[in-house]
Amino acid sequence: MSDLTDEEYDALDEHYTKNPPKLSGNGKSGFFAKHAEKGSSLIFIDDLSADWLRIKATAAHTTPEAIISELVRKEIAAVS
Repeated sequence: MSDLTDEEYDALDEHYTKNPPKLSGNGKSGFFAKHAEKGSSLIFIDDLSADWLRIKATAAHTTPEAIISELVRKEIAAVS
């Protein structure tokens, strides 16, 4: 966006103060709301792990989630 003059900033401020943007959807349509609704939880991992998962998933023509599920099942089977 190019630099605006003070008058342009003021006009934008006034416009959005009087006309705030409206949210779409029913309040449950966002990414986090959808995942919370399903009972799943988000887990954050470091960049190295994320890169490794993406590479493995691409090589196996699957998703990172499928790779994680497979690893977890193998670990559970090894303990059982």
